[in-house]
Amino acid sequence: MMPEGGYKIRNQAEIHFVSFAVVDWIDVFIRKEYMDIIIESLKFCQTSKQLQVHGWCIMTSHLHLLLSSGILDLSGTLRDSKKFTSNKIIQAIVENKKESRREWMIEIFRKAGKENSHNTNYQFWQQDNQPKECYSPAFTVQKLNYIHNNPVVAGMVNHP
Repeated sequence: MMPEGGYKIRNQAEIHFVSFAVVDWIDVFIRKEYMDIIIESLKFCQTSKQLQVHGWCIMTSHLHLLLSSGILDLSGTLRDSKKFTSNKIIQAIVENKKESRREWMIEIFRKAGKENSHNTNYQFWQQDNQPKECYSPAFTVQKLNYIHNNPVVAGMVNHP
């Protein structure tokens, strides 16, 4: 059930569970160089935007994050990070001569971009990240356990 008024970060000071999913759930993150862009962005946001990363996991087509912001602008930080990683990953796919999936992935991102008035060329991430405020220690631990167990359930690793 969606909260009243949609999924929004209302309390910028609290820890939030967020997920970013690639358009059409494309398995982009099977290549290390694309995952490295995500990690680079998280590190930049930690040092430049006081992003606090409490937990994270990169899956093949999406990522889960448990985050808060020291500057109380988690919404802005997430917006900027999604824009940066979107542009950087699409550029990396276009320039990767060894990427066998390049043409069809770029076509999907281009089509999604044309269908969304907020974009000019491509759309990499799905529009919503459905932030959920961690309103209690128990809920926070539940989300952290979900993040750590997600790759186990997917069969990517044996242990969280």
